[in-house]
Amino acid sequence: MRSPWTWAALAVVTAVCGALLHAVAGGDTSRPLSAAEARRLTLTRLRTARDGPAAMTVRAPLPGGTAVIRAVVDEHRHRAVGWFDTGDAAERGLLAWDTGGLAVARPRTDGSAAPLTRPASLAQAVAEAGRLRRGVWIRRSYGPASLDTALRLTLSPLARPARRHVGEDHIGGRDYDVFSAPPSLRYWIDRTGGLRRVREDLDDDRAIEVDMTGARVRPGVPDGPWATGRPVNQPTTPAS
Repeated sequence: MRSPWTWAALAVVTAVCGALLHAVAGGDTSRPLSAAEARRLTLTRLRTARDGPAAMTVRAPLPGGTAVIRAVVDEHRHRAVGWFDTGDAAERGLLAWDTGGLAVARPRTDGSAAPLTRPASLAQAVAEAGRLRRGVWIRRSYGPASLDTALRLTLSPLARPARRHVGEDHIGGRDYDVFSAPPSLRYWIDRTGGLRRVREDLDDDRAIEVDMTGARVRPGVPDGPWATGRPVNQPTTPAS
């Protein structure tokens, strides 16, 4: 499988199966939001901002498989760090991103791909990202690939306001209302305003899913991948 640096040039051809809503299969349950639902969505925005940094699991379709990213996301700082895995041992490692772009950690001094051992937990991955020197992060700007779209979505999952209630779903023993935001977003929100899942439908029935796990990872997103505070996609100055 090709590296994350070629994903921007690849056509997305695999669907994330996820949870297709049985309640909206026919599309006949869609309706405008009630006043109570509109108030609940406002509460969701407040809760999502308040409860960060938050752990998330992201699934984005790739040619022949799916990229899975387990990350901690800080919406206030618009930064995130996590671990990506494509199913290929040679194509996994630490990942960092912000509003300007993304970066993969490559610890070898010669710049060659050096897959890291899968961490035992997200907290361990975040701690390791904080220890790495800024120079080992290989950076690039966002492109049109589904992975890039998914990472940007995590930084502002409720950027588009919901307009309609489109059904109900049941995940992990809890009931959720499902709301849609044009043109292609869906939000899973519980009765208390907790955001559980965001799904963005792509062309040809493909989709990106972002699951909020409810876990907090402390101390949050480390400064390591940014070091001096410059955007993550800004190239480092070559050593003299």
